[in-house]
Amino acid sequence: MTTTDGQQRHHLRAGRAARGPYALDIDPERAGWERSSLRVLELGPGGVHTLVTGESEWIILPLSGGCTVQTAGEIFELLGRKDVFSAPTDFAYVPRDARAQIASGAGGRFALAGAKCERRLPARYGPAPEVPVELRGAGACSRQVNNFAAADTFDCDRLIAVEVLTPGGNWSSYPPHKHDEHRPGTESVLEEIYYFEVEGDGLGYHRVSPSRPGGTDVLAEVATGDAVLIPDGWHGPSIAPPGRTLYYLNVMAGPGEREWLISDHPDHRWIRDTWPGQPLDPRLPLHGTEDAR
Repeated sequence: MTTTDGQQRHHLRAGRAARGPYALDIDPERAGWERSSLRVLELGPGGVHTLVTGESEWIILPLSGGCTVQTAGEIFELLGRKDVFSAPTDFAYVPRDARAQIASGAGGRFALAGAKCERRLPARYGPAPEVPVELRGAGACSRQVNNFAAADTFDCDRLIAVEVLTPGGNWSSYPPHKHDEHRPGTESVLEEIYYFEVEGDGLGYHRVSPSRPGGTDVLAEVATGDAVLIPDGWHGPSIAPPGRTLYYLNVMAGPGEREWLISDHPDHRWIRDTWPGQPLDPRLPLHGTEDAR
């Protein structure tokens, strides 16, 4: 595995990007881009945290445990979940130019996915039963996508965020794809953060290869709490170790219209043509689903 400056800049091992109350704190300044942010907040029993949203919109997503989010005269009770492998979760949207108090009676871990934006939308609650769950791929490329804030499922100004669960031994984010050029109707420009957790504290692997001279080049052995920054490049595969489900949270935002348009790597796009002749991995769904490829 390479140990270049680029590798170290784009692969943030657990704890390396901790700051203040956050176990992980990635903002545009730290990432070297314009919009996308991700924080992981750990609260002990009875813990309280105040989020000042500034120029960004945010989604508060329980990774484990539940919390109360109070903002703009609204109070949202998030039931949360045991962990990211157990079920989709409810969540709260908090607009820019606001303050939110996050309080957890029993304690927990919470992802704060953010994006610099222009419009100030209303604060809202996202119920867990309304999260669209998609099964994608086939065979050893089967995975599950919780589309809680995909571009076509939940209204945000700039932010796009989804969760992906890959059964042990499978590949996801495959075929490798990119979204670093503005090509109307074909590809959109999106900065992306991958945040990883591995069931049972195992190890997974993630690849980003250059789409242009001098572009992002990462081969990362990832563990729970790691993040990979993707300003450009072909990303994938993400590889789950045998016997351990791989989870990642994708956080994206870009300068153009809020849409997820990707280009497959030309050497690997043929893999999609094999999916109709293969069954989905029988371990899926891990929980309730809409079947789509």
